[in-house]
Amino acid sequence: MFAEERQRLVAARVAEAGRVSVTELAERFAVTTETVRRDLAALEQAGVLRRVHGGAVPADDVSTTETTLSERLVQHLPEKLLIAEAAAQLIAASRPGSILVDAGSSTEALVDALLRMRPSGSNGAQGAEQHIITNALPIADKLAASPGHAVHLLGGRIRGLTKAAVGPETIAAVERLRPDLAVIGTNGVHAAFGLSTPDTEEAAVKAAFVRAARRVVVLADASKLGVETLVQFARLDQLDSLVTNADPQPDLAAALDQAGVEVVKAVNP
Repeated sequence: MFAEERQRLVAARVAEAGRVSVTELAERFAVTTETVRRDLAALEQAGVLRRVHGGAVPADDVSTTETTLSERLVQHLPEKLLIAEAAAQLIAASRPGSILVDAGSSTEALVDALLRMRPSGSNGAQGAEQHIITNALPIADKLAASPGHAVHLLGGRIRGLTKAAVGPETIAAVERLRPDLAVIGTNGVHAAFGLSTPDTEEAAVKAAFVRAARRVVVLADASKLGVETLVQFARLDQLDSLVTNADPQPDLAAALDQAGVEVVKAVNP
């Protein structure tokens, strides 16, 4: 295979997967890792991709890139719906009385799934309300009409991009809580860097959620696995479960196993 053809296929693989490793590409194209690195260097110079430690990501996949909540709601939607259903079943099995719900498209999909499981007019098992605390305006609005949930909206400055409350007031309110469960969204799950997000204020709130809860469940579709963004907000050993729609890469799978994280893979029924 000529170098130009191989580089075209490498670029296509990076665009499809979101992140690829040098080892994976070497095995796929039956070439040495040195050849792959030369291909990646050429493609980076052409502006097609960006090299990262051990591999490459698309050129526009930078550590500070954020999309709006409305854009996120339609990105990877089938995967997020699968993850939401699996997470809702996981939560239902443990029957937490209080849940901290992070802002984001994946957590909003989870709330939709929880509402479908607890129909309007039902107060759940033994008539007990489930307390849900959130910093997300859209999530609080959806839950406000549900008689089965007592909804608490955390205060703070609202970020227009994500419709999430952030800042010292939000963190102080979280630090006074000890909920049974926190459900967290993330922009990246990485073997060494842990969980991360591009914005420092949202990272601080997510970190407070992780510290406060007795149990932490993270929702992340396949595009987030192996990814590092600007600000770390949790180590892998601070998590209890990761709900995703794909098998993590070998290095991430090993790190999750070592950290004692339960990996729940959502699949089509």
